[in-house]
Amino acid sequence: MGTPGSKFQIIQDVLSREGNLLTVSDLCRTAGVSRSGYYNWLHSADARKKKEAADLEDFQLILNAYRFRGYDKGARGIQMRLLHLTPPVVMNIKKIRRLMNKYGLFCPVRKANPYRRMAKALRTSHVADNLVNREFEDHGPRKVLLTDITYIPYNGRFCYLSTILDAFTKQILSYALSESLELDFVLKSVEQLVERHGISLSTKTLIHSDQGCHYTSYRFIQIVKDAELRQSMSRRGNCWDNAPQESFFGHMKDEIDISGCERFQQVKDIIDDWMDYYNNDRYQWQLVKLSPNEYYHYITTGIYPLPGSMS
Repeated sequence: MGTPGSKFQIIQDVLSREGNLLTVSDLCRTAGVSRSGYYNWLHSADARKKKEAADLEDFQLILNAYRFRGYDKGARGIQMRLLHLTPPVVMNIKKIRRLMNKYGLFCPVRKANPYRRMAKALRTSHVADNLVNREFEDHGPRKVLLTDITYIPYNGRFCYLSTILDAFTKQILSYALSESLELDFVLKSVEQLVERHGISLSTKTLIHSDQGCHYTSYRFIQIVKDAELRQSMSRRGNCWDNAPQESFFGHMKDEIDISGCERFQQVKDIIDDWMDYYNNDRYQWQLVKLSPNEYYHYITTGIYPLPGSMS
């Protein structure tokens, strides 16, 4: 059927054709629109051109934000990126979504992860209690740290990523990538944690994991004790007990593209770049529109870096 605007445009096109014998009344009657509506539309042509030009200008800002650092974003991610520009650009979500729809820009959709966890090695009897009990954000920064391993397929093989995530700030505090599942890379992530953030940790800090063999190993238990951290573990087979960490891996795999990687170093370069992007420039709605590092600075200093309110 078409919108009134599209019908008015057709009427104008027909009237402008050489040899046309139809009148405005004839065409409006055929299209099912009023003559007054057509003339109002005709007289508002300049306003429409200005609006179209403004939409194009705003969409260019949206497109630049969408492409920032090479990672696609949804409407909220775009809005938060615009707020971080200098000077900040304030644009409401409805407008962003309208312009994305108008110009055919679609946000990424989380895909189901096709990779199941590989079978774990035999576990030892060293299983810690679940001290977190899904209270991920109840105790402030550096109080609950989540760790896990994920498998990254590339060029017919796997590499393995160990991360430690602050459940409150969502920062990745340390990570290590390995070509094998040997224990060392998991220990390395804990060593990096202590080296980089030890001053902000306390004897009340929990490091929470699943019951995988890496975390029940004597060496892991000892390094956690040496760092004066407390160990906590999920219940067996219950991924919800470490849900924020699982969600992080899902988002990461949705956003990185390693399809062209042939060597381990190529994968590592992509992971390194994305981790820097995630901590510093990947803004999160639940972190009051800030990146994880910005949010940590905000809650420890009280200084909110964006203009206006946090709503």
